[in-house]
Amino acid sequence: MQERPIRFHLFGQEFTFFSDAEDEEIEQVITLLKNEFADNKKVAQSMPPSTTSLVFGCLRLAAKLVQERDRQQALEQHRQRAIARMMNKVVSHLD
Repeated sequence: MQERPIRFHLFGQEFTFFSDAEDEEIEQVITLLKNEFADNKKVAQSMPPSTTSLVFGCLRLAAKLVQERDRQQALEQHRQRAIARMMNKVVSHLD
């Protein structure tokens, strides 16, 4: 997909960036961002938050990303072990 401008509103301001990501992915990212700051009751939606609020919002998102990555790695390890066990059972029955 070709890069195109993406526009969205947050804190009463319009933001634009360029992306070649699928529309659905972009919508999910923007929704995640809006939800992250909507959950922070201290941040008014009509004005830009302080730098500290933005950094803490980014840290919360990063923490969620790390947790999800760890969860995915654990699932992958579990899947690999399960496949290895099945393969061992198949091989042992072939002997």
